[in-house]
Amino acid sequence: MSEPHWLVSESLRWYHDSARLVSKCTKPDYEEFKKIALSTGMGMVVMGFVGFFVKLLHIPINNILMGV
Repeated sequence: MSEPHWLVSESLRWYHDSARLVSKCTKPDYEEFKKIALSTGMGMVVMGFVGFFVKLLHIPINNILMGV
């Protein structure tokens, strides 16, 4: 019988913790947004190059293994 009580109390605690987190969050100013956007863009470019070079290396290795 204590299970519904536990579920309600944990849900309320999660709600209060989430509300506290949202109330402490602030909107970034222009400089902070620019830094975040730049670092995210650089990360996307780096991941793209890594994927490209992995695929570039995979094609000859696959051809050697498959014997084509």
